[in-house]
Amino acid sequence: MYAAALCAVTAVWLLVGNGRTRRRARGMLSGEVNPSEPRERWGNVRSRIRAGLKGRWEWLCLPVASVLAVLGQSVLPMIAGAAAIPVVRRWLRRRRLRAKREVRADGVVDLCGALVGELRAGHEPGQALVVAVRSTGVMGETAFRVSAAARFGGDVPKALAQAAGEPGLEGLAGVAACWRVAVGSGAGLAAGLDRLESALRAERRQREELRAQLAGAWSTVAVLALLPVLGTGLGAALGADPLRVLFHSPAGLFCLVTGGLLEVCGLLWAARIVRAGEAA
Repeated sequence: MYAAALCAVTAVWLLVGNGRTRRRARGMLSGEVNPSEPRERWGNVRSRIRAGLKGRWEWLCLPVASVLAVLGQSVLPMIAGAAAIPVVRRWLRRRRLRAKREVRADGVVDLCGALVGELRAGHEPGQALVVAVRSTGVMGETAFRVSAAARFGGDVPKALAQAAGEPGLEGLAGVAACWRVAVGSGAGLAAGLDRLESALRAERRQREELRAQLAGAWSTVAVLALLPVLGTGLGAALGADPLRVLFHSPAGLFCLVTGGLLEVCGLLWAARIVRAGEAA
């Protein structure tokens, strides 16, 4: 195992470090030294890794499971790694959807601000909405329907209300309500949208403050999740060989299954408590 690790380090040094040393020597002899070259090289390596994965980060479970399988000389980590791929994929998908929803919510705030600016600049409401939608690009595929309704005299509040049904665009329901009231009673559309923008900004500020307050709780959950790994590493450092005990003995297998179930239950419980506080 140590020989394989030494060979891997040597190979990496030959591929990266040795070539870099030769280039730096040539640069020093020619008077052309580029100190940012190592940073650019590692940046290119990271870019190639990300481009190769193309968002499929869940497949990294297999290399990690392979390392554990080699160290523990057991096939159980490979089975666990294969079973973890759909779980990690679902978790990553939820994170991406949540990030996309937050970006859209911030885009609605920018849309209100752009629309107010266009109205106060003297543009007609329909033209102002078309320009604001085009400049912010928050609606995505639904922008065509809203822009068409605003440009050709369609039912703009209905189009906005339909767009508000998508995740992250809930604030467009307020824009539709302001538009409907302004058309029906002749009230100032810019004033209503200005108040709506202030309310949405206050809501976003409150969400950011709540997230900052819950950062400590999420850190505690992460530390609790890493405690078994740290305990296993400490046991290996003391020479107890915990992987062999866990994978090759009945008592170790029982402890592994029981501890894994308790770990999963504890993480789900803690995450539910934190999410409940965030949702409230």
